[in-house]
Amino acid sequence: MEEKIYKTMNGSGALSIAVGVVTLVVGIVCGTLMIIGGAKLLANKSKILF
Repeated sequence: MEEKIYKTMNGSGALSIAVGVVTLVVGIVCGTLMIIGGAKLLANKSKILF
């Protein structure tokens, strides 16, 4: 019984670490893309007409 609990906890911990890494990478990529997009908008703000 204890071995089954240990395996379940081990799998859950590994999954949590994997989800955390994926979330971190996605956050960094999204932040970088937003900064690049904002810089392009600022660079071309004189060409934007409303």
